[in-house]
Amino acid sequence: MSLPHPIRIALIDDHVLVRDGVKSLLSAMPHFDVVAEAESGEAALELVASTELDLLLVDVGLKDMNGLELTRRLCSLYPGIKILILSMYDNQEYVRTSINAGAFGYVLKNAPSQELIAAIEAIVAGGSFYSPEIARKLATNVRDENELTPRELQVLSMIAKGLNNKEVARELDISVRTVETYRLSIRRKLNIDTPAALVKYALEHGLISI
Repeated sequence: MSLPHPIRIALIDDHVLVRDGVKSLLSAMPHFDVVAEAESGEAALELVASTELDLLLVDVGLKDMNGLELTRRLCSLYPGIKILILSMYDNQEYVRTSINAGAFGYVLKNAPSQELIAAIEAIVAGGSFYSPEIARKLATNVRDENELTPRELQVLSMIAKGLNNKEVARELDISVRTVETYRLSIRRKLNIDTPAALVKYALEHGLISI
């Protein structure tokens, strides 16, 4: 990362003690410069309109608007703006909302100082950053959403062996409509559309053998 000036940072948080603590930490770094502060969403909107910034640190809970809504509005008004959420809430819905709103990272307020520093540097350099516990939960959620259930694995193995929907329904004592639902779920999770691809997946994962 190479900038012709220190990283210009704005702190958006309605707690003075939090702002003072973060400012003290960041001001000790020669390549950081906390150039502005705001305690509300409206003040932040005015600040961004009149101040040159490289990154905003935004709290989720502000006095007049949710920090995630502020992020959405800022990213709509200033495409490409760099925003890092700094929050006390380890809430996956907040994290997903922040991503959709346009934030580049999410760090917990109880994180080590080096984590916040690394997050700012990563985002200004063009990347993103999430507290390790947040990143683990995001990865777990993605994995869980794409894992086949035991019943789906059973249906997949039967389809791969050449059984049609009626035959699968008879074997498992379920309705044909239920089998069709399982098939759609399997195709969505695996992103597989053709019978041949399903057979290939089943072979590779030991669901059937030849």
